[in-house]
This record gives sequence, C-alpha cells and structure tokens, in this order.
Amino acid sequence: MTSLETPIGLLLVNLGTPDAPDTRSVRRYLAQFLSDPRVVDLPRILWLPILHGVILNTRPKRSAKAYASVWNHDIGEGPLKTFTRLQTEKLRLRSSSLSGKAPVIVDYALRYGAPSIPDKINALMAQGCNRIVLLPLYPQYAASTTASVADDAFHALLRMRRQPALRIGAPYYDDPAYINALATAVRRELAALDFEPEIILASFHGLPQAQVDRGDPYREHCEETWRLLRQALDMSEDKLRLSFQSRFGPAQWLTPYTSDVVASLAENGVKKIAIFAPGFSADCLETIEELGVEIRDIFLEKGGEKFARFSCLNDSLEGIDLLQTLAQRELAGWV
Repeated sequence: MTSLETPIGLLLVNLGTPDAPDTRSVRRYLAQFLSDPRVVDLPRILWLPILHGVILNTRPKRSAKAYASVWNHDIGEGPLKTFTRLQTEKLRLRSSSLSGKAPVIVDYALRYGAPSIPDKINALMAQGCNRIVLLPLYPQYAASTTASVADDAFHALLRMRRQPALRIGAPYYDDPAYINALATAVRRELAALDFEPEIILASFHGLPQAQVDRGDPYREHCEETWRLLRQALDMSEDKLRLSFQSRFGPAQWLTPYTSDVVASLAENGVKKIAIFAPGFSADCLETIEELGVEIRDIFLEKGGEKFARFSCLNDSLEGIDLLQTLAQRELAGWV
C-alpha cells in the first residue's frame, strides 16, 4: 500500500456541550469556552478575574437549568452532541461516495468538551490516517468559531513528533448546496404549519461589534447567506428578515437583536411569525431554548399570537446531502 492509499480522516467539528446538565459540568464547560481568547479577546489580565471571580460563580447554575430543559436524558447527551453524532453516522454510511483509492474514515469532535479535537486527531492517526480533513460546521466564518477550531488542531500538532497532513474546511455561507438545503428545509417547515407567518426571521448567532470592526467578516457572510436565501425562496427583505441573537455582556453586539425585533413586531401589530437559525448546523441550547422559549415568550407577551421555530438542518436528508457535498469538495485531490 502506498502513502496515497492509506486512510484519510474526515472530522466534523462543532462547538460543544457540557458533559452533563449540572452546575459542576457547566462550570467546567464555560471555563474552557470563555477562556478561549478567540471567544473573548479582552486582555487576559482584565478578563480572567471577571471570568473566575464573577461569571463562573453565577452563570453555571442558571445555565445548568437551561441545559436540563433540552437534555436528551435517555442517552445522556445535549442535543448538539446528539445531532453531530447522527450527522457523522449518516455521513459514514456514504463513505464509499467519498472514497477513491484511499478509504475515508468519518468521525466528529467538539471544540469544547468531549470528544475533543486533539483526542480525535490521535484516534484517526491510530487508525492509519496520515491525512486529515477538519470540517468546521460553521457556515459563516468567525475567528471565535472557525479560527478557534484551527488553533486547537494546530496546537495539538505542536506536541507531535509525527504529524499528519491537515486541511481545514472553508466557510460555506454562499455555497449553492448550503443555500439549497436551507431553502428546502424552510419550504418543508412552512408547509407543515397551520398558519401563514406574516414575517420570517433568520436569526444568526451574535458577535461583538468590536470583533467585526477589527476585520472579522462574519456579518458580511451572514448578510450574503440572507440575501441568497431570500433569492432562493423568492422573499423580500420585509418578509424574510435578519437578526442576531445570544448577546453576552454589556458590550455592543451585532444588531438588530432578535429579542428587540420580535418585541417590536408584536408591538406594531404583527401576530404571526416564524423563526429559524441558518448559521447553526445542529439544534442546541441557543435554538431550542433561547429561540423556542425565550424569544417565543417575548413575542407572545408583547401581543403576538402565533409563533413557530423551524429546526436546524440537523441530520435531515438535505443536511446530510450538504455535508457530503462539502466533504467531497474538501477531500478533492486526496481521494
């Protein structure tokens, strides 16, 4: 067997989840997540005392309660881990379509929590993979997501005597396969409703405005996804609107804020809306609890009457078709 015929590793990577929906596990998870300088890029001498002295003593208990409300208790997993695992298992069933001379071994890792990127890189190498593709499941690039995945992977390689060849998948915010998958999912969700939304809201995860001001292209990527999706669905800017969720702390984040948008819509007489999160590849706390409960409650309390949250692509047929397309693109030249 030549080196070009040895197995190739394909590692799907998503953000992460605590090991359990309890205060201790959530504190450990948040400590890892919020200690990442890509996520909070304040000077360490200022940020770490706030993180360890205030946030990790107050936020974990509240967050643990929220995680418990969405936890898959039967299998002991958060929804993001469940859907990422299912995506991996379903894509693995299509591995023959990804392989050429070299077989492709499909697995997944989480940037924060377990299974970790370093552990999975080592596991793939133990299976004979000297070439590995990391596919970050973040359609829109942000330093706090895609770049952090690369940081973690290359930091793992720093400790290796024998390193694999490594590729990091590109953002796919404007990929026709991604836009088509989203459009297919939205049409299916709309067809299943018992009402017609007056407004549909595309809610992307927020980002501190300061990070965009320093050159992060995230907002541009979100707006291009929104534009292409409006085009695919033949919807106007007024019908399919853009917003940003999950603001953390007192700093200015990308606007308009999803919470403000739904409140304003209800206060101005809009009675029926639907919402979805095109930047999330898998349902998680931010989609199920934040959008499905917190944002819903704001809309209804302000006078709205009908509210629907659409699922993420998850392990749907169009979601797996998309992953297959992305994998084939990133594996090109190796298989």
